[in-house]
Amino acid sequence: MSRSYERIRGSVESLFRADTLKATVFRGGAWLGAGSFIEQSFRFGRNMLLTRLLAPEAFGTMAIVMSATTLIQVMAEVGAREALIQNPKGSEESHLRAAWWMSFGRALSIYAFIYILAPYFSRFYANGELTGLARVATLSVVFDGAISPRAIAAVKEMKYSKWAVVANGGGIIGVLTTIVLSFFMRDVWALAIGFCSENAARCILSFFVCPWRPRFLPNLVALRDLLQFSKGLFGLAFFNLIFTRADIFILGKMYSPGELGLYSMSVYLIQTPVVFLTSILAQTLLPAFSRIQDDHPRLNRILLRVTSGSVMVGLPALVFIGFSGHSLLTLIYGQRYSIGAPALVLAAWAALFGILNAQITVMFYAKGLPQLHRRSVVLMAVLVAVLTYPFTKMFGLWGPQLACLIAVVAGYLLQVERIRKVTGLSLSEYWKSFSLPVLTSIAVAAAWFAARSTGVLAQPVANILFGICGCLAAYGFVGAIIFRDSRETA
Repeated sequence: MSRSYERIRGSVESLFRADTLKATVFRGGAWLGAGSFIEQSFRFGRNMLLTRLLAPEAFGTMAIVMSATTLIQVMAEVGAREALIQNPKGSEESHLRAAWWMSFGRALSIYAFIYILAPYFSRFYANGELTGLARVATLSVVFDGAISPRAIAAVKEMKYSKWAVVANGGGIIGVLTTIVLSFFMRDVWALAIGFCSENAARCILSFFVCPWRPRFLPNLVALRDLLQFSKGLFGLAFFNLIFTRADIFILGKMYSPGELGLYSMSVYLIQTPVVFLTSILAQTLLPAFSRIQDDHPRLNRILLRVTSGSVMVGLPALVFIGFSGHSLLTLIYGQRYSIGAPALVLAAWAALFGILNAQITVMFYAKGLPQLHRRSVVLMAVLVAVLTYPFTKMFGLWGPQLACLIAVVAGYLLQVERIRKVTGLSLSEYWKSFSLPVLTSIAVAAAWFAARSTGVLAQPVANILFGICGCLAAYGFVGAIIFRDSRETA
C-alpha cells in the first residue's frame, strides 16, 4: 500500500508540476474541468428548476429560435478563433487585431441580417412572438464577437485559468440571470434574455481578465494570414448545423411547441455532460496538437490515449442511460418528460461517437487542414436531412435521434479512415482500445438484467442508484487493470 501510494503521488506530481507538454495539458484540463463542472452543475440545477416553473411550450419555442438564428450565424462562420490558436503568430498584436475585426464584423453582419429576417421567420412557424425573441436572443452573437482576443490567445498559450474565468464565469452569471428572471416572467422571455446575458457577461469579463484595446483598422497582412486557414472551413459550419439542428426544424413544423419542448429538454440532458467533455477536449487538445503538428507518431499516441479514455468513461455510462433513461427524466424533470427517454438514449450513443469524431477533427485543425473534415460533415448532414423526416413519421419523437446516430457513426468511420492516411494511424491499435470498455459494459448490462428480474429496480431512485453503482464498479475495474499494467511496465 505504501509503495502504491508513493507511485500514485509521484505520477500526480509529475503531471501537475513538470514543464512538459503533457503536464501543461493536464494542468489546463484541471482548470477547464473545474470551471466547466461548476458551470454545468449550475445549468443542470437551472433546468431542474425551470421545468417546474415554465411550461414545455417555452422550451420548444426557444429551441426554434435558437435553431433558426444559428442557421444564419453559421452561414457567416469565419473560424477566426481557431485560426488564431492554430497560427504560430497568433499571440502577436497584428493577428489579435485582425482576429477581433473578423469576429466582430461577422457578428454585426449576422445580427443585422437576423433582425431583418425575423418577421419572415415568425410567419413560417405561425408564431408572432418569435420576431422579438429572435432579435433579443441574437444579441448574444454581437457580444460573443466582441470578446477580447487576448482571452483567445490565452487558450493558445495554455493559460487556461484565464479562459475558465471568462467562459465559465460568464456562463454561470447567465444561468443565475435566467433563474432570477424566470421567477418574475414565467415565460420564454426569461430564457431569451438569460441566454443573451451569458455572452454579455463573457464579453465584459474577457476585457477585465485579458485587457486589450481595439484599434480602428486591422492589419491587412495578418488578416490575409488568418483567412488562409478560414478558407478550409468554408461550408463546414452550415453542414454541421444541418446535422445538429435538422430535428428541431422538422419537429417544429410537425409537432406542437409543448411536444417539441419535451423532446428538446430530454436531449439537452445528455448534452450537458457532453458539452462539458467536448469543451475540455477541444480547448486542451487543439493548442497541444498545434505545438506538435508535424510529429505524427506523437499525435497518434495522444489520440489513442484520449480515445481509450473516452470510451472507458463513455460505454458504461451509455449502459446506465440505456437502462435508467426513463427514471432519470422522471426524477429530474418530472413524469411528463419521461416520454423523451428513447430520444435520450439514442442521443447518448450519438454523443459518444460525436466526441470520438471531434478528437480526430481537432487533429485536422491542428495541422491546418480543416477542409479534411468537410467530407465527414457533408455526409452526416445529407444523411440527417434525408432520414429525419421519414424516421419521424415512422418512430415519432425519437426518430430524429435515430437518424442522427446513423449519420454520426458514418461520419466517424469516414474520419478514422482519413486520419489513417494523414498521420499513419494504426487501425488495429485504434480499435483495440475499445475491447476492455466493451467487456466491462457487457458485465454492467448483465448485472442490470439480473437485478431487474428480481423486481428491485421498479422505483426510479433504486434504478438510478443501481446504475451509478454499476458504472463506478466498471470504472474501478478498468482503473485497477490499467494500474496493474503500468506497474508491470515499470
